[in-house]
Amino acid sequence: MTIGQPIIEHSLKHCIYLHQHPELSFQEYATNDHIKKQLKAWDIPYVTSGPTGITPKSVPMPKFLIIRFSSIGDIIQCMGIIGGIKKKFPKAEIHWIARKDMSSFLAMDERIDKIWAYDKTSGLRGLWQMAYKLRKEQYDYIYDAHSNIRSNILKSVLYSRIKHHPRTALRKKERRKRILLFRFRKNLFDWPFRGVESYRKPLSKWNITTFPDNYRNWHFPLHFSQQLDSFIVSNTVTLVPSANWPMKRWPIEHWQTLIRLLPDYRFIILAGPADTFCKEIEDVDPERVQNLAGKTSLLESCYLVRHSHIVVSGDTGFMHAADLFRVPVLALIGPTAFGFPSGPTAETFEIPLHCRPCTKDGRGKCKQPVYQKCMVDISPEKIANRLKCLLPLS
Repeated sequence: MTIGQPIIEHSLKHCIYLHQHPELSFQEYATNDHIKKQLKAWDIPYVTSGPTGITPKSVPMPKFLIIRFSSIGDIIQCMGIIGGIKKKFPKAEIHWIARKDMSSFLAMDERIDKIWAYDKTSGLRGLWQMAYKLRKEQYDYIYDAHSNIRSNILKSVLYSRIKHHPRTALRKKERRKRILLFRFRKNLFDWPFRGVESYRKPLSKWNITTFPDNYRNWHFPLHFSQQLDSFIVSNTVTLVPSANWPMKRWPIEHWQTLIRLLPDYRFIILAGPADTFCKEIEDVDPERVQNLAGKTSLLESCYLVRHSHIVVSGDTGFMHAADLFRVPVLALIGPTAFGFPSGPTAETFEIPLHCRPCTKDGRGKCKQPVYQKCMVDISPEKIANRLKCLLPLS
């Protein structure tokens, strides 16, 4: 099949239809409706003249604004929509607004043309000021992937007193389903819940339904290679023991046991400056464990995940980063509902308890006699055996 053949076949189909439904000159009403329907399906604007005249308009480069302020994991999962936008609109200009403290790693995706970093310390006034700057951009499409007070304020300014009205899409939080799940144990969500899919679904209203999985051109500063490559040597496993809320963390003792079970492997630890407990994991064998907690930026940590051989992590942003990069990741999922990875290189480890999931993000109290039973019962031996299979000694 030649490249032009599908186009020829598609054109012939419409020619046959029109020949089968002839109309008098200047009375081509059914023909007009048929052409309008096709142009709308292809998202091509048009102008009409007279009773039946219709002319496609030239299509300018569409401009998109994505609103997702936080958190790291949600932003990374939302990044999965970029490929779909670019497939539908190859020349699209894509802007993204995120919180300043979480926006740096968006720069690793060069398909995002401009990043708007909102400083939350500037408060409501700062948000309004940024909104008026954004309004000058004249966006054609605005996707509110956050749906909170800040995004609603932002949209109220973007939509006010302008002649140009952008198309909008909203990722709903489905609060009714959340109440039914966490209060009444009735789950109406797709299960396991894939956050990436929930970000993609609202774009179907713009006929964006295909999301290619072939982007690998992640961009990082050139000096990262010299600065960080020495941490990832052969037989190195990347550990992400931290999480925003303690209830979704694998116990420290399990991390320590995992290291002891793999005496011929090396490890690096990625965590934040407040995660001082990582020192206890490092102390198992400081010669083999490199504790980078608080020593790398978000973008540097993403670089290390991108170049890792394998990652072991709970429900964290870096677990989702490994999933996005298609780096093998062993995901330790316990009480949370929305932390499941979705890619082909991710494996989920979980314990089937009737009380799971009990929280959307790790906040709350454990009702089991054994605290964190859903995490405690994921054995280090099982994880160690799987690591040996996926990363055999070289």
